[in-house]
Amino acid sequence: MKLSDFDFDLPERLIAVRPARPRSSARLLLANGDAIHDRIVTDLPDILRPGDRLVLNDTKVIPARLSGLRHRHGDAGDTAAHIEVTLLEPRADGDWVALLKPLKKARDGEVIVFSDALSATVTGRADGQGHLRFNLTGDDFDAALADVGAMPLPPYIAAKRPADAADMQDYQTYWARHAGAVAAPTASLHFDAALLAALAARGVSFTHVTLHVGAGTFLPVKVDDVRDHKMHAEWGEVTQTAADEINATKTAGGRIIPVGTTALRLIESAARSGRVEPWTGPTDIFITPGFTFQMTDGLMTNFHLPKSTLMMLVSALMGVDQIRAIYAHAITKEYRFFSYGDASLLLPQVNA
Repeated sequence: MKLSDFDFDLPERLIAVRPARPRSSARLLLANGDAIHDRIVTDLPDILRPGDRLVLNDTKVIPARLSGLRHRHGDAGDTAAHIEVTLLEPRADGDWVALLKPLKKARDGEVIVFSDALSATVTGRADGQGHLRFNLTGDDFDAALADVGAMPLPPYIAAKRPADAADMQDYQTYWARHAGAVAAPTASLHFDAALLAALAARGVSFTHVTLHVGAGTFLPVKVDDVRDHKMHAEWGEVTQTAADEINATKTAGGRIIPVGTTALRLIESAARSGRVEPWTGPTDIFITPGFTFQMTDGLMTNFHLPKSTLMMLVSALMGVDQIRAIYAHAITKEYRFFSYGDASLLLPQVNA
């Protein structure tokens, strides 16, 4: 498989920089086997069947973008300079891996001050990233970060506008619970209380799993042969309760439909035996055409970047030719793309 197999031309005007309001009013492309239909997210209760189970990622995005002053004492006396920080992931030793801009100006031992309450010491630099040790931990750290941090919008949005107060809610799912993600599971952004209630009344069930989405989700694929790509790892958890719920639905003949590629990757990581087993730890599962899905009967997802690992994942689910047809339809009909864009419901078999 070549990287060019997953490329397409996207008009820039179709890149969404704000979500639909209300969030459940976004458009929904329904791909049911080879058939394509134009719907709305609020149509989901009419599309799904009693007995279906949606798998939801309950990770919570942290306001990981920070602006601070790095302080240094040297021959010129005490000096301070502006620095931008994007938190990527916590390390086992309590430090955070982060992008520092400009990294080349940072030095080990320097203190970066973000507010009167929050500061961090540079403890190391490696692989184009910095390691930071904050002065606060636990709830105190979360509260201080919430006061000064901004949502880590994807690069294709951040290039067009800065994050603002609206993003603190817009870029967070309705059911966000476990803090740790630096990118949102964006298919889940389309759900609100009214839609969840309508789905429950229809007889659709929900299972929560956790996968902390990392900044690696935006990393480009740089190899021509996709088999040579090294997938980034992300931490996830499937509890015993979640595993039991998914397995019971599968046994009863209901469909398992992850909401978002993150939920799909996690349950497929946990289902190598043919049943979902409890899972805690990192997964670097890389799903490309030819992959055998153990649990997934469908997928609700947004529209993805050209030549991305997520394009490969949806191509594995629906087939390369059908995904090309779906994306050509979406562009012709001017669906809105990427994190704040419209949604698709991908059902490989005609059984909706």
